[in-house]
Amino acid sequence: MSRSGLTPVVVGVGDVVNRSKKVEDAIEPLELILQSITIALKDTGLSDSAASTLRSQIDSLDIVKSWTWPYPDLPSLVAKRLAIKPNRRHYSEHGGNQPGKLFDDAARRISLGETKVALVSGGEALASLTACAAAKRLPPPGWTPLTEDVNSVFSPTSRELAPSALPGKWTPPRSDSDLADLGATHSIGNPIQVYPLYENALRAHRNQSIADNHKESALMYAEFAKVAEENLYAWTYGSAETAESIGTVAKRNRMICLPYPLLMNAFNTINLAGACILTSTDHARELGIPSDRWIYALGGAGTRDSNDFWERPEYWWSPAISRSIDAGLEVSGLEKEDIDLYDFYSCFPVVPKLACEHLKIPSSNGAKPITLLGGLTSFGGAGNNYSMHAITEMVRQLRQGKGRNGLVLANGGVVTYQAVVCLSSSPRRDGLPYPTANPLPPVVTDVQVPEVDENAEGDSFIETYTVEFNRDGSPLRGHIVGRLKSNGHRFLANHADENTLSQLCSQDVEPIGRNGRVKTASDGRNLFAFVGDMARL
Repeated sequence: MSRSGLTPVVVGVGDVVNRSKKVEDAIEPLELILQSITIALKDTGLSDSAASTLRSQIDSLDIVKSWTWPYPDLPSLVAKRLAIKPNRRHYSEHGGNQPGKLFDDAARRISLGETKVALVSGGEALASLTACAAAKRLPPPGWTPLTEDVNSVFSPTSRELAPSALPGKWTPPRSDSDLADLGATHSIGNPIQVYPLYENALRAHRNQSIADNHKESALMYAEFAKVAEENLYAWTYGSAETAESIGTVAKRNRMICLPYPLLMNAFNTINLAGACILTSTDHARELGIPSDRWIYALGGAGTRDSNDFWERPEYWWSPAISRSIDAGLEVSGLEKEDIDLYDFYSCFPVVPKLACEHLKIPSSNGAKPITLLGGLTSFGGAGNNYSMHAITEMVRQLRQGKGRNGLVLANGGVVTYQAVVCLSSSPRRDGLPYPTANPLPPVVTDVQVPEVDENAEGDSFIETYTVEFNRDGSPLRGHIVGRLKSNGHRFLANHADENTLSQLCSQDVEPIGRNGRVKTASDGRNLFAFVGDMARL
């Protein structure tokens, strides 16, 4: 068979949402995934018997790692329930990039003749898990038994700041540097803390005021909320926050880490699952799947920046995001002008902003949508699986003629892992087959990164920063990424005194670029104070 007959196409997609938070309605991720697969099979337009044949031919099964429940081998559980015996059974690593990566890999295997029918799926039930925990009903009734203590289930709201041997916990990827505990020493490393470092740095790089930056984020997320309001699978379907409610810091929208209040943070306590079925054009034709159900996979690309956020070149751009977008377009035979529909991962406002900044398109009031779902705050975080729903929605909208070409950017970690996939209602216009390999290296290494000092002392200035807040709205801790004036080396620090913390919270004076002094305390932390407060050190 020629590779032209092995052109990968999406033939079925399915999504399912369980909005009930009652303990008696708690459906585990496995069951939600199976429901989404059933919907995806029906979505092919085949008769029940033909869809059964298609199901039996699934020879590649990829499942996105679940945050909710630490299944040791979820793909095998899915395969058993579907009564299939796929040659490939793969359970991904953690990361919001994984839906895009798994989709790209599956399309590539189909184009190379290594896979006939691929199934990519994932699901979360964090809302149900949270409800059961609150009711002291762990494990949830009827869920797949664990071989470990249920209390060791991975927390959906944070990640470990240092490697943990606890079963069921997500041990972060191996450090890229010898400073593996630098983040933990300064109590920083969670997404809620690191993404604000990028937002603040991007704001300063663009010479934008703090107020204008906040207004921009609120407006963009309000537009996202309106999209989610009309999406049947969105957690907030039928309702939408406004720019005013998103931007106003109040008791129900407390500040988490500057500059993001709660409604600019991903909302993960949802129950959602999605599935995507791919095969070749020849096999789809042989099965009798109507061609109006076909959406062509054109190409994909992905890479990552350093696992350690302090080992990044800058905080106002992401090489991995920029290069993944550029390479994804290039290997798909497209230019940015060819894209009609975008869905940019949006756990925090800065990710779509970074993508828009690179593509030189507006983040709000644009001619082309930059989200099809409504973002992780309004649609729902869906753990690692958010971009699976972006792919399924992209398929639906391309089928409906809302555009010809679409691009999905899937992001994971702390602006770390990226995966881009391009889809179309038409075959590749250059006539070339699906790319035989990811065009990018696994890790971005050809960028200049400043030397990082574990212990820093002397005159310095702020490169970027954030402030973490208590639940009562009071500032808890300042996080500073700074540079020593003597040699340009980078360091991490916390605030040295209450006056410095207060100045970091300013809504009028830009802290980035301001001078100060840093010194290493007895507990190993670096402490930073503004110049006028050097005596306090």
